[in-house]
Amino acid sequence: MTTERIRPIAIGVIINDGRILAFEGYDPTKDQTYYRPPGGGIEFFEPSAQALIREFKEEMNADLCDVAYLGTVESIYEGHGRRGHEIVQVYSARLVDARFYALPEFIGHEDDGSSFKLKWISLDACRRDELILYPDGLLNLIANDEQKIVTRSL
Repeated sequence: MTTERIRPIAIGVIINDGRILAFEGYDPTKDQTYYRPPGGGIEFFEPSAQALIREFKEEMNADLCDVAYLGTVESIYEGHGRRGHEIVQVYSARLVDARFYALPEFIGHEDDGSSFKLKWISLDACRRDELILYPDGLLNLIANDEQKIVTRSL
């Protein structure tokens, strides 16, 4: 039996040349490809910024710098045949290793050994609803601080 709960997560908004780094997912129940900035669960007694740094290191073997809090988004959704509720701490950041910026896509790895695809996607395509970017409300949050984020990512 699955217990429904609110899950606290931290995600990293990394923007380069009008593109945002995002995990690519597919929901077969909706027949929908979607994107979400990388990050993951916040562990008990772990500050959310540290959770973000840990998740990037564990899943992508990537170090972050210039980590800055942007805001919080509450994400209530249905996907993959179940309901979800997340409190999403959103940070802007920069990847220390500049080689990541030149890769159109690369593979990350979950703790359970499964892999996932990360790619740079166009923010304009997300704004035009050509690509689905989660969580809802993220594009508005980015728009409020975009100049600051873009400056950090250059």
